[in-house]
Amino acid sequence: MNAVIACGGTGGHLFPGIAVAEVLQNRGHEVMLLVSEKDIDAVALSGRTNFQIEKLPTVGLPSRFSPAFFGFTRRFVESLSLCRSIYRKFNPHAVLGMGGFTSTAPVLAGRFRGIATFIHESNAVPGKANRWTARVVNAVMLGFKECAPFFPKTRTEITGTPVRTELVPLDRADARRKLGLREDLPTLLVMGGSQGASGINQALIKALPFLQGMPLQVIHLSGARDERLVADNYRRENVPAYIGAFHHQMEELYSAADLVVARAGAASLAEFAAFSLPGILIPFPYAADDHQTRNAEIYAHADAAILLKQSDLSGESLARNIRELMENPQRLQQMVANCTRLAPNDAAGRVANTIEKYTTHEAHV
Repeated sequence: MNAVIACGGTGGHLFPGIAVAEVLQNRGHEVMLLVSEKDIDAVALSGRTNFQIEKLPTVGLPSRFSPAFFGFTRRFVESLSLCRSIYRKFNPHAVLGMGGFTSTAPVLAGRFRGIATFIHESNAVPGKANRWTARVVNAVMLGFKECAPFFPKTRTEITGTPVRTELVPLDRADARRKLGLREDLPTLLVMGGSQGASGINQALIKALPFLQGMPLQVIHLSGARDERLVADNYRRENVPAYIGAFHHQMEELYSAADLVVARAGAASLAEFAAFSLPGILIPFPYAADDHQTRNAEIYAHADAAILLKQSDLSGESLARNIRELMENPQRLQQMVANCTRLAPNDAAGRVANTIEKYTTHEAHV
C-alpha cells in the first residue's frame, strides 16, 4: 500500500513518525513523509533518500481572538489544498498524523478521499490538534493507556511511542570512549529537548558548585544558544564534561549515561525507557495542558524517574537529587529495572499492524 505519515514540526512528532515509516517500508509499502518547513525537520531528514518527502506550511494554532488567527486559517487551507494535490499523484491508501496542526490537514485530506486515517498521540494528555482530528479518524493510537479516557467516542489502540531503529544500546565503556570520557566515572546526561533547554541549562550551572568533590562526569546538550555559557561554567567548576549544542548519534549518549536530567516529552521518555535510563524529570511548565507533568508522573509513579517541578527547581535541589541517586547504586539499579519495564515493546510495529489491519479492512468493505 501507499502510506502517508504527517510528522513535522517537533522532534516528538518527527522521530516516532520516521520509526513507523521504516517499519512500513521494510514490509514492502511505499511511504511518503509530510513535514514542516522548520529547520529541525530538514536537519533530521538530511541524507535520508529512502522516503518521499514533501514540505507543508507550518501551522500552529494561536488563541481564537489573536489577529494571527487569520494567518492560521489561510495556512491551514493552503496546507489542505496542497495535500489534496499531492494525494492525486501519490494515491495513498492510509494517512497517519503524529500530532500538531501540521498533521491535521493531511488527515482531513485523507478523510475527503475516503481512505483509512489515523492519529498517534504519544502524550498522557492529548493536544488540541489531536482532540479535534480524532473526530474524523478510524482509530487513535496511544503512547500511554492513561490517555484513552480523552477519546471516549473513537476507537483507541495502545501501541506505545515508536523509537527510531538506529537507537540501539551500545557497550557503555565504548560509548564513553567515543565521547572522550572516562570509562569508570558515573555519568550524568543533561538535555533540554527542542523547547526549553535554557531553564535546564541554568539549573545545572547553579547545581555545579553543590556537586564539587563528587566522582562525576557530565554529557550536556545545551542547544546552540547556551553552548558557550555552559562550557565556560564546567571549565570554571572543573567538572569533566562533553558539551555539544546537539548530537546526532543519541544512542552514544544514552548508552554512556547512568542518569538523565531532562524535560518530559513523550518521545524522549520512550527513548530513555528503551535504554533503561532513569531520570530526574523537570517538565516544561509551558507545555499545552501541562502534559509533560502528566507524562513525568507516570514514570515517577513507576519509580523509573524523580519528578522535580520547575517551580521547586534550584541549583541546590537539583544537585541534592543527583547526589542522592548517584551515591545510592542500589536505588539507581532498581530504577533501571523499573525503567526497562516501561520500554515500548515494538511500538512502531504495533502502529504499522494497526494501519495494515484497518487498511485491508477498508479495501474489502
